Amino acid sequence: MSAVSRAFAPGSPIDAEKRQLILQVAAQLGYSSPARRSAEVISAGTVTLVAGDLSNPFYPQVLETLANALQAVERQLLVYAIAPEIDMDRLTPQILAARPRALVVTSARLTSGMAQACRQHGIKVVLVNRIQRDVRVNSVSCDNHAGGRDVATFLLGRKRRRIGFIGGIADTSTHRDRAEGFREALQEAGHGVFAEASGGFTYRGGYVAAHAMLSSRERPDALFCCNDIMALAAIDAARELGIAVPDALSIIGFDDIPMAGWTSYRLTTIRQPVPRMIHEVMTIIHTGDETDRGETVTRILPGKLMVRGRA
Repeated sequence: MSAVSRAFAPGSPIDAEKRQLILQVAAQLGYSSPARRSAEVISAGTVTLVAGDLSNPFYPQVLETLANALQAVERQLLVYAIAPEIDMDRLTPQILAARPRALVVTSARLTSGMAQACRQHGIKVVLVNRIQRDVRVNSVSCDNHAGGRDVATFLLGRKRRRIGFIGGIADTSTHRDRAEGFREALQEAGHGVFAEASGGFTYRGGYVAAHAMLSSRERPDALFCCNDIMALAAIDAARELGIAVPDALSIIGFDDIPMAGWTSYRLTTIRQPVPRMIHEVMTIIHTGDETDRGETVTRILPGKLMVRGRA
């Protein structure tokens, strides 16, 4: 062992003295170790996002908008993408170990266990595009109920009377609220849903549901699909069956994903106000409001009917 090695070896007579000198110089130069810098980033407040369905283009749009907003205030974003069948509680140890300032949940179902664990560790929780009454957390959502009403009112105004509905996942607030608003407006006008099926919020599910409805002898003259992906699938199914859209069939979606405006689709849909929604998320995360006293806030923002060529 060289003299230098012996001098810095643990337990050597001058080890402590040399170490203290190095630390003093490092402090004067403003140096910190990578491990310490990582800890400082964490303590400054990362934000963790859990998404259960990034195959739907709406959620990458939410992710990008949130990431840009966090970068603007020099905060870090940690993303977990989980399959719909995965129990979100399995992520609890990882999320708590990262010590995020906040947990944002988009298309995954938050459990009461994770919500309680986050409260105990001082982590704010914000649901985006959904509301869960069974857990006490913050929520930011489009007004799905009003959006459903707007779709029904618009289709009735276009003299459509055999109006079908392709829903998403029954136990989600997005499906429930859009369906309730839609049915409510139809009933007030003296009409009901002509045909109904579940598409599971997926392209394949929407295609199968639409193809079955449109292949029947008494087919709908309009379809309200609970999200845009299913509406695009319905347009494709109608094309395959030789049904003219919108002359013989109106199709309306919900979300206003980028593909909705493409020339080949020109889908009429309800636009979710994603920038405003993320602004509200950032406000909840970064301000010391009622959430710090154990209370929660719910922000409901109006959507906008985007009329294009397929309605």
